[in-house]
Formats: sequence, structure tokens, C-alpha cells
Amino acid sequence: MQGPKYLFKNEDHWVTNMGAWFPGERVVFRGKDLFQELKDLPWMGLLLYGITGRIPNGKQIRLFEGIWTLCSSYPDPRLWNNRVAALAGTTRSTAALALSAGNAVSEASIYGRRPDIRAIDFLFRIKGQLEAGAEIEELVRKELKKYKIIPGYGRPITRKDERIEPLLSLAEELNFSHGPYVKLTFTIEEILLQGRWRLYMNIAALAAALAADQGLSPHEYYHYLVLCFSGGILPCYLDAVRKPEGTFFPLSCDRIQYEGERRRVW
Repeated sequence: MQGPKYLFKNEDHWVTNMGAWFPGERVVFRGKDLFQELKDLPWMGLLLYGITGRIPNGKQIRLFEGIWTLCSSYPDPRLWNNRVAALAGTTRSTAALALSAGNAVSEASIYGRRPDIRAIDFLFRIKGQLEAGAEIEELVRKELKKYKIIPGYGRPITRKDERIEPLLSLAEELNFSHGPYVKLTFTIEEILLQGRWRLYMNIAALAAALAADQGLSPHEYYHYLVLCFSGGILPCYLDAVRKPEGTFFPLSCDRIQYEGERRRVW
């Protein structure tokens, strides 16, 4: 931005094609009448339309709802983002703040949004290089040598990802399991299993591949995933808020190995 002219240009004025509310009359949502043209669209369809500007078909809506249901809705309070929401509940915070905090910490380095965006970016990069004539095995080796990891492969706790089978089953039912990006993920897994790395695919790779095959860009995929953990976060908050205050995973002081300064008298 150079100088105040851009501020004056937008004072009391915002040009947008995203939508507008006309009080007592109608709502425009990305150029379409919400009450007339979009009234039969499921919420997932509306979300995807808001993100991409494209109205998904019924099979795509089922796929993207399935990814949320099968892959990200675990109501286990031990999981890092669910734990934050449960802590909010045990301190009697509000559901809105609990959900906001849980989703905010979902942008983690090992779990959540960052691995997701790295996985789909990796698939786009690899496919582009393959189309330019590169060899896939060499690309995988270079990726490992440079970054020490392959996004979407390997898992910290267990080698098997229990979400792969049910999501792949849904994709097969919808005839989405044979797209070029899905095929690419399994080819990469074969290379990693045959080599010394022994890395199995995790759900980040398969979900990213399915989204890429449906035409989502990396940024669109990220925006679609922003709220996906909410289905598991809210039950953890509700569980904690219904129990005595402050009782969520307490830790007694004698379990803490303190190595700092001795107790001092002021």
C-alpha cells in the first residue's frame, strides 16, 4: 500500500463479489440468491461453494462430508486440540471459546492443518515434475534427502492408519478411488515400503489426493479443513463442562520433578 489514497478509496466502501445481506428482502451468496438458488444445497455444499465458487455435485458433497466424519471427528479428550476444549470446559469457559481455541491449535506442525497443506502441496509438486519427465523414485529419494520426511507418510504412534480403509471404501463407492492423485499416493507408498524407509501412508496423503482429484487447490483444501475437527472438539468440551469444575486431568504437585531454586523467604 502506497500512501493514504487506498484508505480513502475504501472508506465506507468495500467492493466484493462474495455476498450481501439486503435486510428484510434477500441474501446474495457469491452471486446467487441464497433463498432461491441455493436453498436445497446441504451445508457442506454451501461451505465448498463459498470457498471455491463452484457448486459441488452430490457425490462430491458425500466425499467431503465423509472426510470430516471418518477422519477428523474423534471425541477423545487426550488429543491435543480436544484437550484444549476440555480444559476450557473444566474452567467453565464458553463453547464458542472452546471451539475457537481447539481449532486454533489445530494448526500444528505434526498433526492437523500444516501436515495437510504440506501433503497436498507435495502431491502437486511431484505430479508436475512427473509430467515434465522426472522419475518418481528419484523424486521420492530427493524429497527424503532434503526434508527427511514425505508429507502424508509415516505416523508417530502406530504404523497403521485406521482411517485409510473406511475412507477408501467410501471413495470406491463414489467411484473416486482411481483418480490420478490417489494412484500417485499408492505408488509413492510402494516405493517407501520397498526401500529401507518402511513408511506407510497416513490419512493426510489419501485425503489430500481425493481433494486434488476433485479440483481443490492447496489453499481451497486448507480452507475446507479449517473447521473439520469441530465434530470431535465439542463433545470433549461438553463432557468436561458437565463434570465438577477443575477435575479434567489434574496433576498433583508431588508428581512434578522440580529442579529450580529452593523455596525462599521474601
